[in-house]
Amino acid sequence: MAETSLTILAWIGVVALIVVGVLGAVVPILPGAVFVFAGIALGAWIDDFTRVSGTVVIIAAVLMALAWIVDYLSAMLGAQRVGASRQAVIGALIGTVAGVFTGLVGVLFLPLVGAAVGEFIAVRDVPRAGTVGVATWIGMIVGIAVKLALSFMMIGLFVFALLF
Repeated sequence: MAETSLTILAWIGVVALIVVGVLGAVVPILPGAVFVFAGIALGAWIDDFTRVSGTVVIIAAVLMALAWIVDYLSAMLGAQRVGASRQAVIGALIGTVAGVFTGLVGVLFLPLVGAAVGEFIAVRDVPRAGTVGVATWIGMIVGIAVKLALSFMMIGLFVFALLF
């Protein structure tokens, strides 16, 4: 009885980790793919790697690494594409951190505002600051979409391994 209860609690932990991971794909501060991977690894371990093999876990680890790389490069590449200043990149980072404390709208738009303000401080050119802010924001949104896609690929692989 106790073993069954622990197994159920462990599977609840798997689901919780994966749900937090999907949320983390949208919230820049949470390492979403890491949580999804942790849920998959825990699920494989609970099942003694019978249905979810070590190969599946390794593939999930590769997808997690790709998501992590995308997380750190997406907004920066968007900013660099238009030649953003160092202050714009710092502003985007400050906007991202501030956005976490202001809810979903803040998470989505404060990096844009931070990058634009940082670029304005650097060059004193409003149109240029707006362009840099938008480019940084687009990079961030593309990064979120890619992280979500990679997270759902990991989840799909895990579910497929469990069921088939």
